[in-house]
Amino acid sequence: MSEEREQIRKAQAGDSHALAILLQSHYSMVVRYLIKVTMEPHIAEDIAQDTMMKAMEKIKLYNGQSSFSSWLMTIATRLYIDMLRRKKREKLWLDQEAALRKIKWHMARQGEDWPEVLDAVHSLPYEYRIPIILKHYYGYAYDEIARMMSIPAGTVKSRVFHGLKTLRKELNADEE
Repeated sequence: MSEEREQIRKAQAGDSHALAILLQSHYSMVVRYLIKVTMEPHIAEDIAQDTMMKAMEKIKLYNGQSSFSSWLMTIATRLYIDMLRRKKREKLWLDQEAALRKIKWHMARQGEDWPEVLDAVHSLPYEYRIPIILKHYYGYAYDEIARMMSIPAGTVKSRVFHGLKTLRKELNADEE
């Protein structure tokens, strides 16, 4: 049995010293990989540390079907992709919030009203927000909205229904 396999076996049995040796022997490889992927050494270090933590938590799930280094690289890759997705969602949210502030300022400058309900509508996912606005602010029929969005009319009805249900909950929660 190879030395690495023996370390893995011991680590899976709860030997923290064996786990520390195993992770330490792969740490620099994971960091170098992540530096190449992220192009940002401090982010690479953070993800590498998260990778080692995840490996510590999940060591018993390692099944030996791939090399231990491949298992670690898979963990690191998934953590990096999750971070990118989170950053993308955060940027989208920040962009939407900035756009909302700009619209409110523009409306106020022109002396137009911005009802509280529009804030609540803005918090809905676009899948619900678009049909609700088209139906209740502009008076389009479900069939027209369906054509505009290239989805079935039944889906439009469902999205309006569920979106309004969510809005009612949110607006009633604000009143309490």
